[in-house]
Amino acid sequence: MDDLAQANILDHYKYPRNRGVIEHPTVTREEVNPLCGDHIRVDMVINDGIVQDLQFSGRGCTISQASASMLTEALIGQPVETAKTFGKEELLELIGIPIGYTRMKCALLSLKAFKVGIYTANGETWDQDDI
Repeated sequence: MDDLAQANILDHYKYPRNRGVIEHPTVTREEVNPLCGDHIRVDMVINDGIVQDLQFSGRGCTISQASASMLTEALIGQPVETAKTFGKEELLELIGIPIGYTRMKCALLSLKAFKVGIYTANGETWDQDDI
């Protein structure tokens, strides 16, 4: 494992960015990984087609919590249409280490919550293959 990537993951886990709950979010979505019990909630504020704020809360393993932190950093300030195209490959690139099959759901839990939330808020259906 790349030492720099490992240090980045641990930093995001120990000192998560954008961890919290938004009092009056535009969108809230919760997802649970039934295989391990990881739980992620994302709250977002969308104004004028821009993801102005994105916070996460919940509990879980290092990978699920660190990836949620990284996801929020990447998507705050993005136009909704751009944020909707952010996918699995982009998030795995941010994580920076190979993720095995058993940990993949952990790594992608926050992305799933974000995607389901953003699409549902717009009255659209999200294709889960688009993660």
